Amino acid sequence: MPGAFLLQRSADRQFYFNLRAANHKAILTSERYRTKASAQKGIQAVRDNAAADARYSRRASSDGKHYFVLLAANGESLGTSETYTSSGAMQAGIQAVKRNAPTATVVDRT
Repeated sequence: MPGAFLLQRSADRQFYFNLRAANHKAILTSERYRTKASAQKGIQAVRDNAAADARYSRRASSDGKHYFVLLAANGESLGTSETYTSSGAMQAGIQAVKRNAPTATVVDRT
């Protein structure tokens, strides 16, 4: 199965999505959106920005783990990765987003 965007509702009834790789592992989690239409626009923005390496902000958490944030052209966060134990693993996560986002289907679980 190719990658997929899982569009879901949170406990507080807001919308969010996870980009999952072919192995079903979440590789990017969005912010929460008030409307489904806004979340759908967020999915399109991930598709539009995923290929550009400059859109990935590589960061370290307070406990020294690595993660990245995918940013839109205006600098807004589109999604955040899980944490990784090494920068190499984080880079592999970025490559997974680049590979999966452009062709990922949308699975609407709202």
